[in-house]
Amino acid sequence: MKPVRLPAAATLALPRWGLVVMCMLYILPGILRRDPWKTDDAAGFGIMWTMAHGSLADWLSPNIVGLSMPNEAPLAFWVGALLIKLLGWLLTDAVAARISILVFFGIGVASVWRTAYVLGRRNEALPLKLAFGGQPAAMDYGRTLADGAVLIYVACLGLLLRSHETATPALHVSLVAAAFYAAACVFDKANTRAAAGLGIALGLLVLARGWTVPLALLITLMILAAARYRDVMLHLARTTLPIGLLIPLAWLLAHRALMPDGVEVTEVWLNTNLHMLSWPRLATLGFLAKTLVWYTWPAWPIAAWAAWAWRSQATLHVMLTVSGVTALLLLNLFTTSPKDHELLSLLPPLAVLATFGLPTLKRGAINAIDWFSVMTLTALASFIWLGWIAKQTGWPEKLAKNAFKVAPGFQPEFNFLALMVALGATAGWIMLLRWRLGRQPSVLWRAVVLSTGGLVLCWVLLMTLWLPWLNYAQSYASVAEEIKTRLPPTYRCVDTLGVGPAQRASFGYLGNVNFSRSGQTPCELLLVQDDGLRHRGSSLKKIEGDLTLLWQGRRPSDRHEFFRLYKRNSP
Repeated sequence: MKPVRLPAAATLALPRWGLVVMCMLYILPGILRRDPWKTDDAAGFGIMWTMAHGSLADWLSPNIVGLSMPNEAPLAFWVGALLIKLLGWLLTDAVAARISILVFFGIGVASVWRTAYVLGRRNEALPLKLAFGGQPAAMDYGRTLADGAVLIYVACLGLLLRSHETATPALHVSLVAAAFYAAACVFDKANTRAAAGLGIALGLLVLARGWTVPLALLITLMILAAARYRDVMLHLARTTLPIGLLIPLAWLLAHRALMPDGVEVTEVWLNTNLHMLSWPRLATLGFLAKTLVWYTWPAWPIAAWAAWAWRSQATLHVMLTVSGVTALLLLNLFTTSPKDHELLSLLPPLAVLATFGLPTLKRGAINAIDWFSVMTLTALASFIWLGWIAKQTGWPEKLAKNAFKVAPGFQPEFNFLALMVALGATAGWIMLLRWRLGRQPSVLWRAVVLSTGGLVLCWVLLMTLWLPWLNYAQSYASVAEEIKTRLPPTYRCVDTLGVGPAQRASFGYLGNVNFSRSGQTPCELLLVQDDGLRHRGSSLKKIEGDLTLLWQGRRPSDRHEFFRLYKRNSP
């Protein structure tokens, strides 16, 4: 028997404007008023910027101002580079590249919504009919579930960490969501159009990240089709598989034909994911056990409950999402050195599965989720406000001292517009609390609206009140400016030693440093990066040759990195 029995009043849809505003508040803050940040954000922007201002070779072979990145797939960087071409003159290159974040996020949210809607309006997923009528209509029920899926998806902590970076993971998770939407359409109504859409999504996934995730998804879908939906198998084999292969094959063939080192680079790219696979290890198990709990919160407990509640019903919404989560979890288990962004692919199917658990949650579980969200997120938002007050006024003294200790040399700045946005978001949170806790609505998505709203509030506060401090601590702008002033008026190029992708991208964009490219003769300048200086006994790299030190320095907020700029006296 179905575990869901609901009146129509429980399926009132979230106001469309409310869902749109919440999503915009989630994704828009942080796009303006900041430089590319270190690690993946700056490195991803560096590839986009190099493509936008480079030649065809830069578009076919991702690199950061000459530093080859053979392990990177090109699709996300193509989108960012196109946006730089189109909007860079108006918004600056960094902001234009970050518009890709909006594109990727929009694809992911729309795909999660549509997946839950397609699966939720199927007869097997609908609530039991009530004796005297009054049960929800299929479209209303599907829309309510879809709203809940988006709220759960946006509330996931892992998505918050990676969806705001100008890097591949933001596109990767959205294309996984698109693949699940296409798969839901194929299994719902087996037709060529849906199968072609699935093939396009899987093919683009290969170009976005690599071949392991799309291959795992395709194998899982074929096994599911062979076991319970055999009419789908023909469409997967005849349409999905050829299209999924054709898209990445076109890029690989173009790369091999047009690039001098095309064969070598494509082989490195093809083997990258293969070398990441290995037998499960204790370290991998420990990482997954430690990271999954918070990375997929709040989706995983509700999804686990949904799988239990529907355990006796072998329905499509259960089979498709559970098999997808299982396949992707096993893929991470067989990864040599798993990283947190590899877990992003779990979020779309987890969010969709979790939304089918919302109608079956007991009142006590809903109240527990609500109070956890209220207490935790309200406390975090209060701390963010208190920290901002401390940086502006010096009180509380200890908190202000710690903030300036982390970022020595930081000068607080006051932005009236940012303050108004932060106050508006806080007022909206108070109104949401009053509505949820005061009226006790019976709608399905009530269990997660506070989790999502509180997370959005904290992110808005960070990206308005704390953004200058974060930008100062995470940007290489100060180092890039120092290097720029010490460069000779005329020079040919700069060689590097130990300079990472994020640093190279930041110095190239913010400092206009002309780095050397593969095949060039040694440059007259050399930039060296030393890491690990925080550890006892560490020392600077010894550089051979006749060199003159032009500059040395580091970011004020980082005692780990140290940079030196040399001039070769006899290059």
